[in-house]
Amino acid sequence: MIRRGLFGAFFIVLAGPALTQTALPFNVGGPYALVNHHGAPHTQSDPDGLPQLLFFGYANCPGICTAALPLMGDVTTALAESGIALRPVMITVDPVRDTVENMADPLTKLHPDFIGLTGDADALADAYAAFSIDHALAYQDPDYGPVYTHGSMIYLLDAAGTVLTLIPPVMDTHHATQVALKYLAPTDSDG
Repeated sequence: MIRRGLFGAFFIVLAGPALTQTALPFNVGGPYALVNHHGAPHTQSDPDGLPQLLFFGYANCPGICTAALPLMGDVTTALAESGIALRPVMITVDPVRDTVENMADPLTKLHPDFIGLTGDADALADAYAAFSIDHALAYQDPDYGPVYTHGSMIYLLDAAGTVLTLIPPVMDTHHATQVALKYLAPTDSDG
């Protein structure tokens, strides 16, 4: 079940084996047109037809990204062991530092299939608006540089870019993988 928590944020309450697929009680997601860390155009649809884990953050974030991005890589690996390919994707909230030239290294250390996306201000604004992502400069850290506030949920998308569910980055790999499997595992009616 999804509940509204402190400061209006939504969170998912899992009920053990009774977890079911339900539509989100709010509209989130939509089209965007950005550039991946290889310099190629990238939209909400995965070019290889893979479902996706999507997060809005930045490659050298000292905060929630240090939980979310590794979790995405771990879930991608765990699902691959179950025969389900998945693409982890990060859309930057720090396009000055997360560029086509330098995003690949930190992201692919987390998982070789990780894709980092950036774009011009208008293209990024469209992506932020589609997913209701607020972000702002919080402060300047002497070690890390600019530190931003930003979204903290991981979005599970189908291959066309439709949001299936949200995964909190505070989940462990096992539970996050189980949530994804509820939406991605083939059913008997799939043939």
